[in-house]
Amino acid sequence: MTIQDSGFMMEDGVSCLPCTPEEQKKIVIDLRNESERNLKEGNLYFVISSRWFRKWERYVGIDADANLIGNQSSDSRHTNVASSMVAEMPGAIDNSDIVQNGSDCNCKENAIQLRRNLMEGRDYALVPQRVWEKLHEWYKGGPALPRKMILQGVYHRTFDVEVYPLCLKLIDSRDESQSVIWLSRKASLSELFQRVCALRGIEQNKARIWDYFNKRKHTQLSASNRSLEESNLQMDQDILLEEVDGHHSSRFGLDSTGNELALVSMEPSRSSFTIAGGPTLSNGHSSGFKSNQYPGSSLSSGLKDTDDGFDAYNTVRKGEKRGLAGLQNLGNTCFMNSALQCLVHTPPLVEYFLKDYSDEINTENPLGMHGELALAFGELLRKLWSSGQTAIAPRVFKGKLARFAPQFSGYNQHDSQELLAFLLDGLHEDLNRVKEKPYIELKDADGRPDEVVAAESWKNHKARNDSVIVDVCQGQYKSTLVCPVCNKISITFDPFMYLSLPLPSTITRTMTVTVFYGDGSGLPMPYTVSVLKNGFCKDLLLALRTACCLKTDENLLLAEVYENKIYRYLEMPLEPLASIKDDEHIVAFRIQKKGMEKTKLVIFHRWQEKSTTDYLKSGKELFGTPLITYLGEDQPSGADIGTAVSKVLSPFKRMHSSAKAHIGKGSDFLSDGLDELCSSSDAQSIENAEFEGALSTDLSLRLLLTDDRVMNFKAFKKDTLFEPGKILSVVMDWTDKEQGLYDASYLKDIPEVHKAGFAAKKTRKEAISLSSCLDAFLVEEPLGPDDMWYCPRCKEHRQAVKKLDLWMLPEIIVFHLKRFTYGRYLKNKIDTFVNFPIHNLDLSKYVKNKDGQSYVYELYAISNHYGGLGGGHYTAYAKLIDENRWYHFDDGHVSPVNESDIKTSAAYLLFYKRVNESKMEIGESSYSHSTS
Repeated sequence: MTIQDSGFMMEDGVSCLPCTPEEQKKIVIDLRNESERNLKEGNLYFVISSRWFRKWERYVGIDADANLIGNQSSDSRHTNVASSMVAEMPGAIDNSDIVQNGSDCNCKENAIQLRRNLMEGRDYALVPQRVWEKLHEWYKGGPALPRKMILQGVYHRTFDVEVYPLCLKLIDSRDESQSVIWLSRKASLSELFQRVCALRGIEQNKARIWDYFNKRKHTQLSASNRSLEESNLQMDQDILLEEVDGHHSSRFGLDSTGNELALVSMEPSRSSFTIAGGPTLSNGHSSGFKSNQYPGSSLSSGLKDTDDGFDAYNTVRKGEKRGLAGLQNLGNTCFMNSALQCLVHTPPLVEYFLKDYSDEINTENPLGMHGELALAFGELLRKLWSSGQTAIAPRVFKGKLARFAPQFSGYNQHDSQELLAFLLDGLHEDLNRVKEKPYIELKDADGRPDEVVAAESWKNHKARNDSVIVDVCQGQYKSTLVCPVCNKISITFDPFMYLSLPLPSTITRTMTVTVFYGDGSGLPMPYTVSVLKNGFCKDLLLALRTACCLKTDENLLLAEVYENKIYRYLEMPLEPLASIKDDEHIVAFRIQKKGMEKTKLVIFHRWQEKSTTDYLKSGKELFGTPLITYLGEDQPSGADIGTAVSKVLSPFKRMHSSAKAHIGKGSDFLSDGLDELCSSSDAQSIENAEFEGALSTDLSLRLLLTDDRVMNFKAFKKDTLFEPGKILSVVMDWTDKEQGLYDASYLKDIPEVHKAGFAAKKTRKEAISLSSCLDAFLVEEPLGPDDMWYCPRCKEHRQAVKKLDLWMLPEIIVFHLKRFTYGRYLKNKIDTFVNFPIHNLDLSKYVKNKDGQSYVYELYAISNHYGGLGGGHYTAYAKLIDENRWYHFDDGHVSPVNESDIKTSAAYLLFYKRVNESKMEIGESSYSHSTS
């Protein structure tokens, strides 16, 4: 009999889609556009696994245009034959890889929670409700993961899909039981009371709920319209339920003797300025909707010291060091903690904010935050410098930050440099001494001396911008633009607050791919190759071709293995390598070119329990890497499948399993009675002969037809005929017999693409210097096609040549090492070690303004980033200047560190302070010769 295709394997009619891929694409794009035109609070979006969604996008051709960009080489070595094949249909929607329940998707949807630390684009996609309904109608599957859109921000109102609602841990003081409650952070306290009372079976008028952050009573919550984020409630924190009917008492409010504990007063400060306003949070999918109203602009907004784990009694004890307080992680806030520790250990800022700065608060600046950000930062700095070594929980500051910068709200990881940029700009505007900014008409240089134009530009800048941030952190650079057509030269002098330096020689990544033999002629072997980070699959294939000595009559078939299945084929030569993550498992199969137009056979593996005789039963555990081969026959049969499976497994035979012992290469076999190696062709005939005997006697392969998800199974016979050119999938059930015959360890534990150690290595193998980064920043280069300059002489936009030069440097200079590059799907991390000086950074040669000043700097703080994006971690090194000693700030943990240990490949932001000339020692070496 002939089986036309494997459509019978698919569930719920997925194989019989009513729409073509092109029709699906149009429907989804139209629905997406309609949703974008009708953004409003409360709209439903659905979370879908990026793994599945990318497969669907390839199937309908959404990213086809991107894959065709670039010049394809005519060299056949660059082209995978499989690239000409049509992308496979994705199968049922599968969100199992992004939910905490894993593949168990039969639980109630309200109990299904997303795995933590997922990133949009990399791990999941968000689709509007109507798009989800269409996709689910076509493909079924799930589970459904609906999320609501919320409106956030104060000045720039933004829409955001709340992917991670607030998780609160409820402790019932009556029986000390614990429950978990999920609510939107925009939900009101009244909603929280209703949820708690319904869950715990208590009347609302008898319920008392406490903010129980860090297992300590902070604030008694009251049922009101105040939102949970306005109440400073954090992800995964505790709340405490007490019953107040007089019959139930809670030991949570008693001391060890049973006496009621006195609670610290929660009264707000009565001064005209509290050094941090009231709390609020937010997040960000920008809608472009702006609000000119300012809700709640009062500066005295009820900050309590105890909100941040600090109270009036927690002062520095005699002899205790100051400036060594850590910052508690509030849920992926290490990026904030790292940047803050660097700022609060900046000597001029410490001196400024420890004094009375209330007279400089600018509450009228429309570009500022009514002084609230400056007050919040100043209050936090005071706490950090007043609490000894007690860790502070910056809940109020986080709320204030998120209120004015919705992009930093929520509980995802963010970039410490982006936060630093916002903080410096926000602090400047809140502390701007200029109350009314004058209008100033800018003049062109018109051939005037640079010194005159620069001084005029700085004077104009200071007339509108005058703050401690400008005094301490802002410098000036010279920007020269030259028109490539008329040679018009435009020179401007612009302020800067930090310098973002490119890393000049960090464009490659190492990738490990395990290569299997599709014809069973050898054991699998992992190969690690170096490729361009922004390269394509054709570059990876070319590198692998060289590494594994691919023959001229062979091709490589790349695939990703996920959960012991072939998740996707990397068929497109111009598929960006950025779409392959470091933690994925990529394999390649060596296939004869002449056979790749035949029937592809995919072989899955699963353990067969001894007690199980029902081979059609699903749910048995898959293991190992699927194998791929091609059936050479024009119309393959069941017997051909059995022969192919035996052949491709032959390299894995254990030495004691037969008279022929495998000693290394799959083509080399040794007979017990012979001392010489057989030839490759002889070995081939031996293996085939052995299989013919084993098939009917000692080795009966347990093979079943299945689908690509290994969900449905069907038996077949030797004489079953299959339609040629199709993809056939079989599952092989392994028992103790097969395990004794074959060494399955070669199928398991294939390496990840790149296994990065969490600790940053101080390797100099690919080291570059800070000087070379500066040179790359200052190099002359043409503007990009999307950044054209309007030439006033040509009266047209031109791709001008731009040159930057440093003109004036500030007291504090921050270098941002651009370690993150942007790909189609995700950011890439550059881990190259940058050799930077700790002492005697002499920047004099870079400063074009020869004003006679010294430009020698000393390092005092570093923001570090370890690991990859999303799952990475930020820490800080900071130097206590008075003590002349370095410390490591890892969230709430603070420890001393040797100066020799602070230079690592994790360095991301470098903070330098200018050395006073009076303190410089004669004979100190300059930066260019420094080895510190």
